[in-house]
Amino acid sequence: AATNAHAILLRSHKLKEEEVNLTVRAIARCGAGTNNVPVERMTELGIPVFNTPGANANAVKELVLAGMLLGSRRIVDGVNHMKKLGEEGLQKERVEKDKAMFGGRELKNKTLAVIGLGHIGAATARDAEHLGCKIIGYDPSLSIENALKLPRSIELADSIVNAVKNADYISINIPYIKGEGGTHGIIGKDVIGSFKEDAVLLNFARGELVDSEAMKQFLDSGDGRYISDFPDDLLWNHPNTVLLPHLGASTAEAE
Repeated sequence: AATNAHAILLRSHKLKEEEVNLTVRAIARCGAGTNNVPVERMTELGIPVFNTPGANANAVKELVLAGMLLGSRRIVDGVNHMKKLGEEGLQKERVEKDKAMFGGRELKNKTLAVIGLGHIGAATARDAEHLGCKIIGYDPSLSIENALKLPRSIELADSIVNAVKNADYISINIPYIKGEGGTHGIIGKDVIGSFKEDAVLLNFARGELVDSEAMKQFLDSGDGRYISDFPDDLLWNHPNTVLLPHLGASTAEAE
């Protein structure tokens, strides 16, 4: 790091206080969240911390839509199966026989609940509607700017539970906030217990938002899916889970 830097610009690096020199006057995170920056301590030191909401919104939104497809059709399982058949020299012989193992459903006429209607949530709602989905949204802090970006047909719910209870897909698009009154484990037993038995949860926000134990119970008991962009020590090898290596903003345009 530069010895006399006046500003720090970072993306995924977890910043430590000892890395912040006395010359630093501002810190900026390339992304919406600031959970990899010790914001409280920086505030005590008089160093403002900025984020860049919306900078990677399109990249994340596109991956959420891809997640809906991953949750609808067993694409990953199918790819892995074809690789196995290829190793055995049986691809052409078995492809038509085995495809029934990976059946799925279409997105058209399904219901998507969008929890958090900021830049990413609003964009997800708008584009999912173009794919033929019915949209239910929840955001107690919805801004006028983002409200104007929402599809006119959206139905706004008054709670997370009411938003998700009839949804085929649930997309989380809220910030991770630690401490009392924060969002740690906000998608917990009460919320997950309201899911349809074959619902697909899409987590491209933060892994800590979801209660892994409650999610495992849900996945074990029905035909639901969990598609996430974050590691999970409990769910990483569950057959109904697809975990990605935090690819949300990993595009040439977003970076």
